[in-house]
Amino acid sequence: MTFSEDEIERYARHLVLADVGGPGQQRLKAARVLVVGMGGVGGPAALYLAAAGVGTLGLIDDDTVALSNLQRQIQFDTPDIGAPKVAVSVRRLTALNPHVDVQTFAERLTEDSAASRLAGWDLVIDGTDDFDTRMAVNGACVASGIPLVSGALGAWSGQVGVFEGRPCYRCLVPEVPPDAETCARVGVVGALAGLVGSMAALEAIKRVTGAGQPLTGRLWIHDALAGRSRTVTVTADPTCPVCG
Repeated sequence: MTFSEDEIERYARHLVLADVGGPGQQRLKAARVLVVGMGGVGGPAALYLAAAGVGTLGLIDDDTVALSNLQRQIQFDTPDIGAPKVAVSVRRLTALNPHVDVQTFAERLTEDSAASRLAGWDLVIDGTDDFDTRMAVNGACVASGIPLVSGALGAWSGQVGVFEGRPCYRCLVPEVPPDAETCARVGVVGALAGLVGSMAALEAIKRVTGAGQPLTGRLWIHDALAGRSRTVTVTADPTCPVCG
C-alpha cells in the first residue's frame, strides 16, 4: 500500500513516530473502523480517526443535531441544527481528510440489526448513551470476534475500555441499570466528551497499529473533578451469557 505525496506530508508526524512509522500508517489506511453513535464521544473519536488516516470509517446514528448538543459535540456547528448527524459528520470528516472513505448509516442499531451491520469491520467504537445499544454492540462484537472500544460519560467522570472475547462489556455491566443516569437528566461537562472521545480514538489507533499496550481487558476511569485517573482490570464473569 503506497501513499501519495499529500498523504506523506499529511501523516509526517506518524511516519517518523517510532511506534507507528510506515507499517503502522499502512495498517491505519487499510483499517475499517465503525463508530456507533455520533455524539459527545463518537464525534471527537471520528475526527481523530479521520485525521490519523483510517482508510474506511463507518458512522451509525439516527439522530439529528440539537442546540443542546453543541455544548459538547464539537463536530457540529450552529447552522447544523436539525440536520442528520451522520450527514453533517461525513461532510466534516471528508473536509478534514479527503483520503478517508466515510460510510454512513442513519439508523439506530438494535439487537436484530447489530450482527449484519457490524459484519466486515475490523474494530468498533461504541460511544452511545443507552445500555440497550451497548449490549447489542457487545453481543455482535463477541460473536464476530471484533475488538470493541467502549467509551462512556458521566456528569464529571468518563471511562474507556477495550474488549476482545473474554472479558466482554457484559462482564462489566451484567444488566441494564434500572436507574441509569443520562446527560439530559444529570448534565455533563462538555470538555469531558472530548477527553473520552480522544482516548477512545487513541486506543483504536494503538490496536490497529500494534503500538504499545491497549486497554484490553482493562478500564480507564477519569474523575474530572478531582483530576485523577486510574485503570482497573475487568474480570471475566464465568456466568456471562455473552462470553461465558
